[in-house]
Amino acid sequence: MSWSTVLDCFLDALKDSALVLAFVFLFHLLLSFIEDKLTHFLVKNKKVSPLLGSIFGIIPQCGTSVIASDLYIKKYISIGTLIAVFLSCSDEALIVLLTHPSEKTWLILPLIASKLVIGFAVGILVDKVFFRKEKLEEPVEELHDVSCTDHHHENTKLHKQLWHPLIHSLEIFAYVLIINMALNLLIAGVGKENFSNFLESSKYFSPLFAALIGLIPNCASSVLISELFIAGNIPFGALLSGLLMNAGLGMMILIKNKNVLKSTLLILAICFLTSIVFGYLASIIEWCVY
Repeated sequence: MSWSTVLDCFLDALKDSALVLAFVFLFHLLLSFIEDKLTHFLVKNKKVSPLLGSIFGIIPQCGTSVIASDLYIKKYISIGTLIAVFLSCSDEALIVLLTHPSEKTWLILPLIASKLVIGFAVGILVDKVFFRKEKLEEPVEELHDVSCTDHHHENTKLHKQLWHPLIHSLEIFAYVLIINMALNLLIAGVGKENFSNFLESSKYFSPLFAALIGLIPNCASSVLISELFIAGNIPFGALLSGLLMNAGLGMMILIKNKNVLKSTLLILAICFLTSIVFGYLASIIEWCVY
């Protein structure tokens, strides 16, 4: 591969990633002013919390799943509410999709609607059928701000409303740039036609592959799934499967806490099974239509 090809791959990746950086920073800057109110509202309305959880999870940033995990560990929200947040959460995927306008952009609407309905339905089912007697705590202390990059920073307005959005935006920019560069180099090295043929030959496994990628507790997994979909390398069913499974760093918060190990494994299993079922269901519909 020539250096000119590498340079072209880098410049293309840089151009695509720069737009994501601007969009992510502006969004997170605005969100930093209302995040605390959203968190308190979720805790105070437990009776309909799976619905509120699925709506809360739609917010495209990894902080939603982290906040939900923290609230679940403190027993402020139910396991069904947490699952609703995880299933509806898309991490940074929606931002990546919005900043790459194409003929597929309209699919963001059925994606959001599907994740919202699936998150709510599965959350309600888990709470009402399997965990009807689950006891929740009443908040007796001021809820602490939860950051998806650092849980021990001083909670100042400057840090929360400017510094954290900037740092997080730069992290997402780095993920997008690296993944775009890697995909560009892979396609350039293997050949676009060969790469497309390989993915086409394994399309029946794509929802499973996407769900496995979604298991990675990092913003990079949602970015990778989104980039593959934008490039036309995976179908909508695989996109849905991967993003249903992906919950950013929220799952990592649970894994780190040994007190909720059993419920963490159960949550993982429910989310993975849900992702596979609905991913393949969407794929079957897609294959029949096209």
